[in-house]
Amino acid sequence: MAKCEICDKSTMYGRRISITRSQVSRRAKTERQPNIRRVRVMENGTPRRRNVCARCLRSGAVTRA
Repeated sequence: MAKCEICDKSTMYGRRISITRSQVSRRAKTERQPNIRRVRVMENGTPRRRNVCARCLRSGAVTRA
């Protein structure tokens, strides 16, 4: 299972609901995977490979090597 090593984002669970929401029997369990990238980031001046989600990359939570 993929997991971001910065913010600990992992698999999210929910329900898939059909267009006609009155039909309760058509609801099904679903899971969504986060957008995880394996990138080289700088940690204490040394480059290391980490699993980082796209949100942490965009927000600047890590600096790429």
